[in-house]
This record gives sequence, structure tokens and C-alpha cells, in this order.
Amino acid sequence: MSLSITSQGIGMSHEEVQRYSRHLIMPEVGMEGQRKLKAASVLLIGAGGLGSPLAMYLAAAGVGRLGLVDYDVVDYTNLQRQVIHGTSDVGRPKLHSARDRILDINPHVQVDTYEVPLTSENALEIFEPYDVIIDGTDNFPTRYLTNDACVLLGKPNVYGSIFRFEGQVSVFYADEGPCYRCLFPEPPPPGLVPSCAEGGVLGVLPGTVGALQATEAIKLILGVGEPLIGRLLLYDALNMEFNEVRLRKNPNCPVCGENPTVTELIDYEMFCGMPAHDRSLYTTAQNGHENVVPAITPTQLAERLEAGEEIFILDVREPHEWEISNLSHLGARLIPQGQVLDRMGELDTARQIVVACRTGARSANVVRLLKQHGFSKLHNLEGGINRWAREVDPEIPVY
Repeated sequence: MSLSITSQGIGMSHEEVQRYSRHLIMPEVGMEGQRKLKAASVLLIGAGGLGSPLAMYLAAAGVGRLGLVDYDVVDYTNLQRQVIHGTSDVGRPKLHSARDRILDINPHVQVDTYEVPLTSENALEIFEPYDVIIDGTDNFPTRYLTNDACVLLGKPNVYGSIFRFEGQVSVFYADEGPCYRCLFPEPPPPGLVPSCAEGGVLGVLPGTVGALQATEAIKLILGVGEPLIGRLLLYDALNMEFNEVRLRKNPNCPVCGENPTVTELIDYEMFCGMPAHDRSLYTTAQNGHENVVPAITPTQLAERLEAGEEIFILDVREPHEWEISNLSHLGARLIPQGQVLDRMGELDTARQIVVACRTGARSANVVRLLKQHGFSKLHNLEGGINRWAREVDPEIPVY
């Protein structure tokens, strides 16, 4: 499979010839292939764990135009795996530090930055100028959005995902094989699959998976080898095993099938039942949303506790997270999210309950769950224990 990238009229300076010499002496690349790389454009969705190796290796390889979509800032928790950013970048927009690093690696690369959340309103416009789209996201709404936009525009989607010790890589290209929806027609129920922020990720894992994605993108541009179209590569870092699953196009796929029902981008947060962006890890009671989660800020909770109100704090994180930080001195009790249903008898429906987790996402799901089972005096701790540490008790570590 080869993309229609025109390299005619693309020249290279003596410095570029020297820079790419190890490519040029490979017959599979050569001068013509390097010109294709220089003429190509690749869009990276995310400048985090996967986006870091992707951006650096594609820049070093000589891809002429790189686009980056991200609106987050660098945090200390990113530095364990997001190697494009450094300690001095903490607090900076990720796109700023990523652009600086890319241009330091290769000043011949054009870097376009989109410091906005990717949405149904802007995705087609952002994707349209690029030859290859690479999905480096960590949430289902953006994955489905990226897939559908690529199908509608006829562009290849180089997919990658990571969690704990495991990774997945594929190339979803509806013109020649299945798309993401052929494999996963429907998203999992909200809260069933934890994110990397909730479950963790081995720091080197995104380096491996991101490098595999970069390899697939370069192969697509050069038109060499066998891309992962119709194949899902599974990587288990703990056992150091690679496995492959063959994929087939689904003729009934709602977006790339014979009679598609999805012919334009939809509301993917509603479709997945979860937020796509950290700007809203939960829905507060003020916005009138049908899936309201009553919320309380750490400052408000601290004030009510100080006033002597009896409020029970339910921590729904995992035991190893409780060891990092907890509110046991305030009477908080640990019941991990997965055990809440079985242990509801330990909770008192008559008490005021504030549900807490690391950042407020899991606890919001537990609030919804408990509301369905007759609990009414519930609030979600906005921002979780990390926000409590920042705003109320700096002695508690943030992780």
C-alpha cells in the first residue's frame, strides 16, 4: 500500500543529504524515498506518551510537515514517560516544549500546532491537509472521532494504545481494510476500562508502541513493506511477547460498511458516555445535564468539615494508591471502585457521603452508580485527592 505523495520538485541540500545518509544508502528508501518523506505531512493527535517518540522519530526521519494537536500543559507526572518534555518544561504548554524539541532535532521540519481540544466541529478541518493521521490519544470519544474523521476523509489512521504493561498497534484504513469501528463497534461501558491516569503505565511502554506507530507511518509514506492493515499487533512488555490478530472489514460497519449510518461526525462524548477531555472529568449539578453528578470542591468540603458537619468520605481508589495518599485522618474509608456494588451494605443511605478518587473521574462513576441504588446524599469530590492536596493540604503528595 502506498500513499499518493508527489515528490517531484522536492530538493535536498547538502546538509540534508548528510543528515539522511543512512536512509539514502538503503535501496528501499534512497533519494526518491527521502523526497517522499520530505513531501509528506503527518498529524499527531496528542503530544504525550505516544506523541513523544512519534514526533521525535518522524522529525529525525525527515517527515517534512508535522501537525500536533494538544491543549494540555506539562506536569511532573508526565515526565516518567513523555520524553519529549523535560523538567524545565513543567507548566509550559506541551505543544511549546514539543515544538522546541522537534526543531532542535531537525530544523528542516515544518511544525504546525493546534492548541485546542479535538472536537466534531474542528476535526475534519484539522485533518484535511495531512497525508497520515496518528492516534496517540487515551480516551474513547477521541478514538472514535479520529476513526470516523479518517474514514470520511479517506485517510489512514495509525492507531496505538497503551495500558500498564500492554500495547496495541494497527493501521485502520477503510479504503483498503477495516476501520476501528469494525473491531470495536461500540465503546465499553463508562468506567469499565480505566485510563492510564487511573491504572498506570510502564514508562518505557509508550516508547515501544510509539516507535512502532512511527515505523508504520514511514512505511505508508514510502510504500514499502506490509503495513498493519487488517492486523492488530498486541505487545505484552511483562512477558516480552508480540502476538497478532487478523482483522476483517465488517460489511455492516456503521461508518465504513456497505450501508453506513454514520455519514457525518457525531457527539462522541454522548456516544461513549464519558468526557473526551480533562476539562470535564465529571458533570456538575449546575449545567442541567441529564447525567448530573452533584459535586463539591475540596475547599467547600474542608469548610463543611471545619463547621462540624458529619460527612463520610468514601475513597474508591485501589489499595496501592491509598498507600500513596489518603484522608484517613478525616475518617475516610477505602472501598475500591470494583467492590462498591458488593459492599453497599457497609454504606449508610442516611449519611452525607463524599466520594473521592485520584482526580474525580472514578468517583463520579461511583456517584452515578450509588444514585441508581437509592443513595441520594452524595457528592463527588471535584479534582479528587490531588486537588485536595493542592488547595487544602499541601502535606499530601500529588501523584
